[in-house]
Amino acid sequence: MSEVIIRTEKLSKSFSVGGKQQHVLKNLDLEICKGDFTVFMGPSGAGKSTLLYALSGMDGVSLGNIFFAGENIAKYSDDKLAVFRRKHCGFIFQQIHLVENMSVMDNVISTGMLTGQKQKALKEKAMALFEKVGIDEELTKKFPAQLSGGEKQRAALVRALINDPEVLFADEPTGALNSAGVKAVLDVLTQLNQNGQSIVMVTHDVVSARRGNRIMYVSDGRIMAECLPGPYRSGDEDRHEIIRGFLERQGW
Repeated sequence: MSEVIIRTEKLSKSFSVGGKQQHVLKNLDLEICKGDFTVFMGPSGAGKSTLLYALSGMDGVSLGNIFFAGENIAKYSDDKLAVFRRKHCGFIFQQIHLVENMSVMDNVISTGMLTGQKQKALKEKAMALFEKVGIDEELTKKFPAQLSGGEKQRAALVRALINDPEVLFADEPTGALNSAGVKAVLDVLTQLNQNGQSIVMVTHDVVSARRGNRIMYVSDGRIMAECLPGPYRSGDEDRHEIIRGFLERQGW
């Protein structure tokens, strides 16, 4: 049995719009296991990103519980959540959010220093991560504007990994990249997962979704169905057909 790292109970999220309640997440019961590459798919407005932000403690919930690494983060204050996220979560987004007036290396080191790590040790750790994602030392000295989109997203991945997160959360991480950048980032994510990194990703892109070993279809604030295609293997046409058929049955 795989270890459950995140579990929700009756998770609900609503907003008030024009005096009316909009229910974005509706009584979700969900388990995410350590080492899984979990993908949320579904139509726009289905609640995918809201669910990701709730699971990671980036956004509060209206009702229910979220047990993450044994702690019920749904009950935490904003300050306590901020500390929890630094210790347990890494984040990458479609908008990369690197600080433009800092070098790529300094972007990463400044994140690590928030958890009290020493600069020298951080730099050594960062260089090992940069090497893993295919960024050489000369690129780490540059500013984000001097990098391609794929290079920036891989640098953002290093920043997300510098604090050894238990779960890496990714919200449309390939949405703004060209095809070469998409493949480079997906290859890194796949390698990380194969080495044990737990990943939760939101995407509209079927090519990206195929990297997951668990695909959950979200619609109208609920998880309507899931597909378990197993670990990713390059060139596996059966896997492609399994996932395509699953999405077609959901009306994709």
